Amino acid sequence: MIPPHGSETLHPLFVYDVQRHHELQREAQGLPSVLLSSAAAANAVMLGAGYFNPLRGYMDAADALSVADGMHTTGGLFWPVPILNLTDEVTTIHGTRRVALRDPNVEGRPVLAIQDIEAIETLTEEQLAFITQQVFRTQDPKHPGVATFRSLGRHCLSGPIEVLNFSYFQQDFPDTFRTAVEIRNEMQERGWRTVVAFQTRNPMHRAHEELCKMARGAVHADGVLIHMLLGQLKAGDIPASVRAAVDLG
Repeated sequence: MIPPHGSETLHPLFVYDVQRHHELQREAQGLPSVLLSSAAAANAVMLGAGYFNPLRGYMDAADALSVADGMHTTGGLFWPVPILNLTDEVTTIHGTRRVALRDPNVEGRPVLAIQDIEAIETLTEEQLAFITQQVFRTQDPKHPGVATFRSLGRHCLSGPIEVLNFSYFQQDFPDTFRTAVEIRNEMQERGWRTVVAFQTRNPMHRAHEELCKMARGAVHADGVLIHMLLGQLKAGDIPASVRAAVDLG
């Protein structure tokens, strides 16, 4: 397998050390807190699981604008979209260097991660509009991505994070949720060296299946990774159990 993006090994931000995990949980009780947006919470889970390797946390304004402009951070790392913690909740955290980040998607709003605050920057209307246009190619407020992004707030909290849990994903999807580390380890255990990967948010259909089979044959792959993006579904959506029941034969 090829190395992870940006480094020789994965650097997941989840705190696996039990003692350190307990220390952070105790520390979080005395820290000022910020209720994350659903988007920022999802980013924290992705950072914790190692999917956003080699990022160490949320981007600052300079990196976000650089990524939006040319898909590279100011340090030259290729990255397709800004990874941000945007909020309007900054009154209680001015002057602090460390905050607890609370999960908006779990009852009781438990602490999802702890962040070292390197900067609190207020994005201008022009900067927000630039990021919106570059990422979504539109300013239409009816576009779901635009509507979500413009509702997050204008204060950018940047800095590294330590992740304490994976939100609702492990509980709601115990049979399918895997971290990037777990996926790579399973590939190695299976002896896979050449792998075809397919990622989809929508239910997989026959055309997807045939594409995966064609790709596997074209490169003589040892296996196919089906990476299903599952989250909070709407009423009437195909259930997660049906989406995840994939057999390519």
